[in-house]
Order: sequence, then structure tokens, then C-alpha cells
Amino acid sequence: MPSHWRGDRFLLLVALANAGGVIAYVPYLMLLLPARMAELAAGARVEWLGVATLAGAVTASCANIAFGWASDIAGTRRGWMAAGLALTLASYVLLHGAATPSALVAAIVVYQAALNMMLSPLAAWAAERVPDARKGLLGGLLGAGQPVGTLAGVLVTLPLLPQQGQRLAAVCAMVLAFALPLLLLRAGGAAMSRPSAQATGGERGSARRPAMRADFALLWAARLLVQVAGNALFGFLVYYFMTLPSPPPEARIAQLSALAVALSFPIALACGHWSDRLRRRRPFQIAAACAAAGGLALMARNDSLASGAGGYALFACASGVFLALNTGFAMQLLPSPARRGRDLGMLNLANTLPAILAPLLAIWLVPGRGFGLLLAVLAGLTLLAGLCVALVRHDADNA
Repeated sequence: MPSHWRGDRFLLLVALANAGGVIAYVPYLMLLLPARMAELAAGARVEWLGVATLAGAVTASCANIAFGWASDIAGTRRGWMAAGLALTLASYVLLHGAATPSALVAAIVVYQAALNMMLSPLAAWAAERVPDARKGLLGGLLGAGQPVGTLAGVLVTLPLLPQQGQRLAAVCAMVLAFALPLLLLRAGGAAMSRPSAQATGGERGSARRPAMRADFALLWAARLLVQVAGNALFGFLVYYFMTLPSPPPEARIAQLSALAVALSFPIALACGHWSDRLRRRRPFQIAAACAAAGGLALMARNDSLASGAGGYALFACASGVFLALNTGFAMQLLPSPARRGRDLGMLNLANTLPAILAPLLAIWLVPGRGFGLLLAVLAGLTLLAGLCVALVRHDADNA
């Protein structure tokens, strides 16, 4: 089989496996966990859900770095990912069997550790095997994970699956179906073989390593800023729409969110493809950051449902594009080729820390002031993210 065919197959299987990882957490953490905690904790459900969310975020952050680093040291990604997949599926048994709020929190910790044992080596495997010239396309393909995870959430909450056990079994089946093909790919067919020293950013000589670290730090900061904006907005989205002159029903808000997420994938895919063709990463991310800030500015007007809904759709779509492209660009600028798993684990902190920071920001700015100030601050953070990307010195043509 020609090498580019094998490479395309590997790219697609990585995207499928990543979507499987997203399916493993989106339906459960967003829909099934809150419902289960409400059953177990009753009046204290908000407090216990906060404890579970915080414990899970801390565990995910630490486990992602630890297992990525372990796969670096072991020199293999497939084995760690396979173990993580098996343990993730097994952890759903603990989640289903938890009969008290504290037991459910403990099960969440185990579940997050197992899940990140699968996700961290997967990301490092992709960064290792996909050449820099195709990392824009890789980032776009990885952007499919969120819409697929959202769709999975819709499927598992259909009346056809009324019981928690049935819903968890459906999640397990989907995760296995999406992740297993990559693990079954023959070693020789995982093509996009390990890039040469000339093809990878971390192997260009120690003289350029400090600059690469600085660029990676800028991309990390940009990702953190956009994720803080997204977490702060999404967490209080229903409350924002309630402040509009004509508040929409919750079902309409959910439909708008699904539409924005669905639109972000083909746009990210097209932008990733053209960033490969043009050998430019920065312009696409800067444009996405500016568009996201524009969406937040529209929402800050707070004068009509049209501006609020349109602004939110623009922000959600543009931020999704930004994050997808940021992933591929960051993989290209990893500081150390020998520690890709560890460094991608550090990048993952920009995904988990906002879950802690964003609510604090909203609690500080919204009470007594409304959402205008919060949205203005979030727009500023998003523009700052674009500035961070603009300061990156190595683009696709000179990385």
C-alpha cells in the first residue's frame, strides 16, 4: 500500500480514536453525572457535583502528564493506550455501582485516571507519527471529537435507553468501536513513520530549543485564555439568555450550541488543510480569535435575542476552530522530541485549569453588574490569545 494511503488511514484512525475519547467523557460528565449526583445527593447535589468536578479535573491534569511521561520513558504508545482503554471501560462499572456521593467522587477519580491513561499516549502518538506538513489537517480532524461527543450525548439520553446502566453500556460500546481500530492497526501500517530529524521541530538542534519552548509557552497561554473564556461562558449560558428581552427555551439554546459545534468542524478542517497548503499557521488562529472576540462583543450588547444568539454561535464556532488548530500547531512546536507525552500533558493543563478559574471569574464579575462586564473581559482575553499566537516566531514555513 502506498505510504500516503497508509498515512491517510492513520490520520483517520487517530481522529476516530480521539472522538472515542471525547465520547468517553462528554455524555457522562455533562449529562449522566449531574443526573446521578442528583439521585444520590438530593438537596446537596450542587455541592457534591462541585466536589466531583474539582476532584476529576485535578486527577485528569496529573494523570495526563504522568501517563504521557510514562509512555515517553517506555518508548511505546500503543500499550499504554490499550491499557487505558480497558481500564476506562472497567471504570464505568465503578461509576454505575457507586451508591453514595462520596463513592461516586472516588469512582470519578479512578475514571479520570484511566481515561487519561488512554488519551495522553494517543495525543503523543499522533504528534510523533504525523509529519509537521500535515499537522494542520491533523488539528482539523481532531476537531471532530467535540461534535461527535455532543451527538453521543444526544443518543444516550434518548427514551430508548431509560436506565443509567443502559446508557453507560451504550457509551462503552461507542468508545470501543471508535478507539479499537487504531489499536488493531498493524505496526507497519501505522505509517507516517517516525519523522526524521529534519522533519520535527524538537530535533533541529539544541540552539533553537529555547525559542521553541517560548513559542510553545505562547501557544499554551493562548489556549488557556480561550478555554477560560469558553468555560466561563458555557457554564453560565442559560443564565445569560435569561437576561435577554425575549429569553429562548432551554431546548433552543441546546440546539444553537449543537449547531455551532457542528459548524466548527468543517471550518476547522478546511482551515487546517489550507494552513498545510500555505504553510502558515498563525493567520488562521489569529482570525479565529478575532472572530470569537467579535461574537462576545455581540453578546455584550445584551439588547436582543438575535444579537445574543448570533454572537454566541459565532464565538462557539470560532473558538472551536481556534482550539482545533492550536492543537496541531502546538504538536509541531513541542520543545523536546523525547518527551512529547509529557509536554502534551502540560498543554492539557490549559484544558483543565479553566474549569477551576472560569467559575471564579464569573462569580467575581457578574453579581450586581450583569453579564456585560464579564463578556467584555472575556473578549479581551480572546484578543490577547490572538496576540500570543501573533508573537510565536516559528510558523509552518520556518518551524
